[in-house]
Amino acid sequence: MTNLRQCLAIFSIVCAASSIAQPVEGTLNWYNQEGQGMFTEKAYKYLRKKESKTVIVGVIDSGVDIEHEDLKGKIWINTDEIADNGIDDDNNGYIDDIHGWNFLGNAEGAHVNEARLEKTRILAALAPKYDGIDPNSIEQDAEYQLYLKVKEEVETGRAQFEQYMEMLDKLPEDAQNYIKSQMNFNLNVDFDDRSLIGDDPDDFSDVNYGNADVEGPDALHGTHVSGIIGAIRGNDLGGDGVAENVKIMVLRAVPNGDEFDKDIALAVRYAVDNGAEVINMSFGKAYSPHQKEVYEAFKYADEKGVLLIHAAGNDAKDIDVEPNYPTSMYSFQKAPLDHFVTIGASTKNKGAELVASFSNFGAKGVDVFAPGFEIYNAVPQSEYMNLQGTSMAAPMVAGAAAMLKSYFPKLTMKEIKEVMYETSVKYQKVEGFADKSVTGGVINIYNAAKACKKLSKKK
Repeated sequence: MTNLRQCLAIFSIVCAASSIAQPVEGTLNWYNQEGQGMFTEKAYKYLRKKESKTVIVGVIDSGVDIEHEDLKGKIWINTDEIADNGIDDDNNGYIDDIHGWNFLGNAEGAHVNEARLEKTRILAALAPKYDGIDPNSIEQDAEYQLYLKVKEEVETGRAQFEQYMEMLDKLPEDAQNYIKSQMNFNLNVDFDDRSLIGDDPDDFSDVNYGNADVEGPDALHGTHVSGIIGAIRGNDLGGDGVAENVKIMVLRAVPNGDEFDKDIALAVRYAVDNGAEVINMSFGKAYSPHQKEVYEAFKYADEKGVLLIHAAGNDAKDIDVEPNYPTSMYSFQKAPLDHFVTIGASTKNKGAELVASFSNFGAKGVDVFAPGFEIYNAVPQSEYMNLQGTSMAAPMVAGAAAMLKSYFPKLTMKEIKEVMYETSVKYQKVEGFADKSVTGGVINIYNAAKACKKLSKKK
């Protein structure tokens, strides 16, 4: 039997590898400073005499506390919609969508917050067909192999957490809640995580669902992400946002569990259709049943010149070998998208500790790194917290892209992306770092601002 010390040690490892950012101790605003940060403050000094325009950033996440003190004036408002009149005033298909849309709810205002992992959903769908079947009696095709794979993963996960259940009362409260969520929701094939919404999650044409409550019951993750992008700068509250002249469009589509492909695809399309120039996606999962539909949404954004920023994931794995979805390059995809960026997490430490220990990496699958370690910023109820994860690194780059676009509106998002790649700081003396991403670099906004100025003059 696992003892308490072993349980706590294993739990800490599980948490470190999970997609949920963990609270940590940290240094205020290091990510905007010089050193291992992005040189954001130096970039603003360089641009101090230049005017900027507002850039809309879509945040697909768990929801956002739109009344947070450090996000005042930073939340997008749909001026073509009249609040709370029950009418789709702008005819965009969404009623009363003043600040965005909640894809995890229904018309009556109810919310889905807990959800299964995608492997658990897949097992639930395939179990009636394959449970108890004689393998010799069927053709063992790809579907059957998938069934065996997810069955083993779910059963292994449940067995692991069942050990912890025996000593639950001896664990910290956060650990207790995490274990209960795994057992009751994430790894529970019988948990119903969709019927409350009332749609068919496999039918991407069934779009009449959700509601306008963009905060939801647990907006910690999305609020922190939004704060990194655009929290009020220089007000001595929390950490400063990266982008000053920015509006956050809130798309609630990420539950406590794995997101549904359909919600992500529709959220991307909503953001594009309603004026977002950058979309932040701090989520990911090991399986994606509707890859082509998600890709088509990304392609739609790509064709409209909207920059998609995705977190690489927190499993400390090579995603060139083990994909983390959504991905920049699906197996059926013929060419890379011009506007899809995958971000790994760097730290404030030098040398071998530059890459965060939890961060995924990939010489092809990760494009560039950005600070994602010990990041202090907004959480609901006008409070603040240190969190870490590639979920924090992605909005660094979303904020950087928005900031550069605001000062150099003539540049396309593709040009800004390429400038950020080219001007990233290459840590060539750090062994192995160059092989962990396409660029082998960490975002540097000051370098990018100088390059954008030169490029803008040519245009």
